[in-house]
Amino acid sequence: MTASGSFVIVGAGLAGAKAAQTLREEGFDGDVVLLGEENEHPYERPPLSKGYLMGKDGRDVVYVHPREWYGEHDVDLRLGTTVTAIDPAGHEVALADGSRIGYTKLMLTTGSSPRRLPVPGDDLDGVLYLRRLADSDRIKETFASASRVAVIGAGWIGLETAAAARAAGLEVTVVEMAELPLLRVLGREVSQIFADLHTDHGVDLRFGVQVAEITGVDGRASGVLLSDGSRIDADAVVVGVGITPNTQLADAAGLDVDNGIRVDAQLRTSHPDIFAAGDVANALHPLLGKHIRVEHWANALNQPQAAAKAMLGQDVTYDRAPYFFTDQYDLGMEYTGYVEPGGYDQVVFRGRTDTREFIAFWLAEGRVLAGMNVNVWDVTDAVRALVTSERPVDPTRLADSDVPLGDLLG
Repeated sequence: MTASGSFVIVGAGLAGAKAAQTLREEGFDGDVVLLGEENEHPYERPPLSKGYLMGKDGRDVVYVHPREWYGEHDVDLRLGTTVTAIDPAGHEVALADGSRIGYTKLMLTTGSSPRRLPVPGDDLDGVLYLRRLADSDRIKETFASASRVAVIGAGWIGLETAAAARAAGLEVTVVEMAELPLLRVLGREVSQIFADLHTDHGVDLRFGVQVAEITGVDGRASGVLLSDGSRIDADAVVVGVGITPNTQLADAAGLDVDNGIRVDAQLRTSHPDIFAAGDVANALHPLLGKHIRVEHWANALNQPQAAAKAMLGQDVTYDRAPYFFTDQYDLGMEYTGYVEPGGYDQVVFRGRTDTREFIAFWLAEGRVLAGMNVNVWDVTDAVRALVTSERPVDPTRLADSDVPLGDLLG
């Protein structure tokens, strides 16, 4: 489809870069302006806590496109550029330097920011957060010189960082308020598997505790004081306690905001010429029948492609099942689907959890809500088909590795 005008994308990460790419691939011949606060051209985030952090992957691996791609495709990429306001009525965005850019349509891919830990000592040197490429560089440098690290938060970032620290030979202690890692995401049945994984690799796990203070010496972090009075000595502290969507611009512009920027199934906000995608978007999911906000790589990869097509007037909705993956030690995992905390009534395992080669399925009233394959490959499409079918399955056959997944819907 050929169209004209000026399309502005605020946020030059994976989502913004894929939106710009899709606009060009779909034949848009107007101006495409991609605005990013960082001085790095668009990059992907998974390597920052995985291969790049561990030194397995080089820096070039993280970038969405080579730097020259943007000029070759006539994408006006402006780095180190902060957008300070959106004027929906005037169809303009204001920049920190006082200039303004007009747009025909606007997409917000502003992403999210790490949630800060509000305790004394949070501003000490050696207290590290992981979100940007520079953060990963800083943590990698710290791991090269430290001998002990404390990780606060046993979510995906915390656990992947802990695995990277162990691979670097550091002593690692993980502190988590909940009883198990990833408890809200995976439930007790599967969370225990990740706890055992890290224990088996020498990580000291401290569950059911809160951080009272990050202690320091001469302005640098020296450990963590817990609410029960115990202390963890550390040369650095990595904090991974969640992220918050960057909705400030949308909120100030009067767009509907509720746990992200609320958008419909076409990724359109409450203003017809403004769209949002990626971490920041709380999108109506047609299959689930409700709004969800997904903070994972696959969403930032795929959702802006649908949003870009919708900006061009195409009849498209985003109904892809959520997907994410992790790599920790010798465990590789893919998760497809969506389950709210406590929103299932049964977990069915296919394979062997003791050797960490299995598929776990979360069910509600016989329907597969999500599936997670651990060290079992080439099954994602079959798992997705079970999730999106919305049809009940026989749990006994689901658990039987001799029954092909594709036969369960027959």
